[in-house]
Amino acid sequence: MTIQSLNPSRNFEVIGEVTVSAEQEVKEMVSLAHKVQPEWAAMGLEKRIELLKQLFALLEENKEELARLGSLEMGMPIKESREDVAAGLEFLHWYCDHAHESLAPEVTFEDETEVHTVYREPMGVVAVILAWNFPMSNFVWQCGQNLVAGNTAVLKHSKEVILFSKKLKEIFDNSPLPKGVFNVVLGDGKLGDFLAQQDINLLCFTGSSAVGKKLYKQAAEKFIRVRVELGGSAPGVIFADANVDDILDTILINRFLNCGQMCDGLKRLIVHESKKDEVIQKLSQKIPQIKVGDALDESTQVGPLVTEKQLLILEEQVADAVAKGAQILVGGKRPEGIQGAYYQPTLMTNVSKDMKVWQEEVFGPVLPVVTFSTEAEAIELANDTPYGLGAYIFTEDKELFERMAAKIDSGMVSLNNVSYVRPCNPFGGYKDSGHGREHGKYGFEDLTQVKVVSRPK
Repeated sequence: MTIQSLNPSRNFEVIGEVTVSAEQEVKEMVSLAHKVQPEWAAMGLEKRIELLKQLFALLEENKEELARLGSLEMGMPIKESREDVAAGLEFLHWYCDHAHESLAPEVTFEDETEVHTVYREPMGVVAVILAWNFPMSNFVWQCGQNLVAGNTAVLKHSKEVILFSKKLKEIFDNSPLPKGVFNVVLGDGKLGDFLAQQDINLLCFTGSSAVGKKLYKQAAEKFIRVRVELGGSAPGVIFADANVDDILDTILINRFLNCGQMCDGLKRLIVHESKKDEVIQKLSQKIPQIKVGDALDESTQVGPLVTEKQLLILEEQVADAVAKGAQILVGGKRPEGIQGAYYQPTLMTNVSKDMKVWQEEVFGPVLPVVTFSTEAEAIELANDTPYGLGAYIFTEDKELFERMAAKIDSGMVSLNNVSYVRPCNPFGGYKDSGHGREHGKYGFEDLTQVKVVSRPK
């Protein structure tokens, strides 16, 4: 059985074809990962880091091909795809450079006669199942700290980036890592389900909340730990004192980056009523200037959505909003003269809470705008979602920001143009946005077991 990789930039032309991993192969990968894991853990942190840095050098050598595959397969503009690869490498290096302080033994009690020490040890074999939207970063964020900490991994990336996944496999196969430390399953969602059912010690997933909840239940039956980074519908709250000119680019990036296919992207713009006209006017001038086009075109700012299916979901959400009274100010349809999964960057107002663009995660280049009059109303609107991944506050009043940050149900909150995404910071959310955290010492904690060793002096 094979899977074809399709190019959403060019009317879904076939890029390549990959043979799907057989279920028996998946079982053998998990078995091999179990066999080699004690050896990988026993090497110690220093040796693992030494080998992983040699692997990073191979990833660096192949960074342009990885970026190109990301653009070809899922439509990310090539400049953004290069940034995805570069960011992934940056995070990998941070994990290695800071693992010692995150995983170091900690003395919790000591007196004249005894000492108690807490150690962090690997969990074992981790199954990693990933979405397609940031091929390199998703891989790094879920696999990097696992490997550093001494876990072995079996990865199943999305079938939408199966050539990217195959390339990763080739790079790892040519790396100095012992065979079986990192394994790649090539297949669709059903094979991901099969992987999750195997004899694993930990499950890590990046993707939709619906699939994440399903995998969470499977993990609960196995009584194993999970780390799931799921969807989001981040609010962007603009207060009356905000400098719109200063924050306009940040709003556009956080909504339209990767064609709006970003889990913590700014998906609902909540504007103080006194600022509505200015915000709408300036966004209406800026958004039509965004260049939509082929992902490999260096001048493209927004490429296609990943698949025809994703495009149809987006069109249904927009149609539902229009039917219920929403007004399209910019965009709102497929662009003319170009074939593929393209959709115009879109701005809409007159949005109400019964619309899908408000109730659901909108994974595409559509920005709905609502207004508020009081701080309490802004908080209520920001929290009116089953998600709680990211949130963006725009104000010059730092005390107001602190109040908002404390009251918004979100794992991450930023002020104006400051990004919360750094390798030292935990990344993850509240509510339906997931469980556990990636990055920093927090990520290492989620992927390791705690052992207390008490002894006399």
